[in-house]
Amino acid sequence: MNAVPTAVTDLEVGMYVTALDRPWIETPFLVEGFYISSETDIEELEKYCDVVYVDVVRSRLSNDRRTRSSRVVGTSVLRPSIASRPVSAAGSAATGPVKFRPRGESVTAELFPHRKLKAYTDSSGFAQELTPARTAYADVALAYRQMMEEYGRNARIDVSGIRDAVNPLVESMIRNPDACVWLARNRDEAGYIAGHSVGAAVWAVAFGRHMGLPRVDLQRLAIGALLFDVGKLKIPDELLCKPMPLSAGEFQLLKSHVDFGLEMLRDTGILNRTINDMVEFHHERHGGHGYPRGLRGSDIPIFGRIAGIVDCYDAITSPRPYAQAMAPSNAVKRLYAWRDVDFQADLIEEFIQAIGAYPAGTLVELSNGEVGITTAGYRTRRLRPQLLVLLDRTGKQLQDPRPLDLAVTTHDGDGKLLEIVAGLDPASCNVDLSCVPV
Repeated sequence: MNAVPTAVTDLEVGMYVTALDRPWIETPFLVEGFYISSETDIEELEKYCDVVYVDVVRSRLSNDRRTRSSRVVGTSVLRPSIASRPVSAAGSAATGPVKFRPRGESVTAELFPHRKLKAYTDSSGFAQELTPARTAYADVALAYRQMMEEYGRNARIDVSGIRDAVNPLVESMIRNPDACVWLARNRDEAGYIAGHSVGAAVWAVAFGRHMGLPRVDLQRLAIGALLFDVGKLKIPDELLCKPMPLSAGEFQLLKSHVDFGLEMLRDTGILNRTINDMVEFHHERHGGHGYPRGLRGSDIPIFGRIAGIVDCYDAITSPRPYAQAMAPSNAVKRLYAWRDVDFQADLIEEFIQAIGAYPAGTLVELSNGEVGITTAGYRTRRLRPQLLVLLDRTGKQLQDPRPLDLAVTTHDGDGKLLEIVAGLDPASCNVDLSCVPV
């Protein structure tokens, strides 16, 4: 294994930092992986991390320093939650199989003791739901853009359009969340903030539906997710889109979007506790290392905890100016590794069960070399969903995508087990999704 956990106090100039003991998006180091070029870099890391993961192969050290650095790792004092996990060669905490609580052992009732929870069932299929979902999704995206334009004209936000637009989105996802999830996975929304906000709203509703929250809470989850980054409208675009690490001062300014957002909600008359909690607490972290208040564990309101998870998941699975999109299956492993470090373990496990490793709209590689895109079945048969095969085993795009249900077709033409071996980035395999008949 190339990546080894190293106490920040043991870092040296020339080491290559490949991972942190917390999400990159919660630090000024917005490029995932960098060489330590000066003592200043080490001082900055000390402000945010106890332990980082050093790639000993890529590090630019002399042989004696490389050997000494490898020995130092064994004497470093690590956070228990990090030290107990092996580290993969890629530098992320390796989790082994993501394990789920047996069916029926949900902790949702404990998380929401005063809610009357509901067991939702699908009342429409993916294909049937796609048309109304497409309209609802587009209307929410339009309402968000109009809110941004209104702020640009008058320095105030008008959320009336968003309030109206979320209802059809929620109704569509109550019937069947797959279509909206597909659209969120394959969105082409111009501008990261707008696309991220609408995507986060979809994940929030999917999460809430899975946990059985009543319709009114699903509506509030959607609005809260759409607005938790609204304060970034007051942050300069050049800072939001900066493709390199932020300075300490720039990071402080970025963090102020939480307070800006709360002010904007007050100005527009939004007093709902759920929505305000999502705005105020979506950057708080389970271990107390978040912001703005550094709250820990259950001191973070439950809807703030939910907001933090959906914000992080959509961010790491979306292309950003400073980082490539992560495949959903890898994002799930990352979240699982962060349970009870950054996010409450029970909530992480519920979220993973809600969306699966390959949510609708995820490109996947099959064991026979074909490439497909998931459509349904990912919530109940997480590793054997339904999909459309787009590329044959030679990499040639099929003129007519072929439906495939991995729960039915378990072996390929050679009699070998047919299964998903990896999630893919569309850019990496040159897939034209415009040909997909959905």
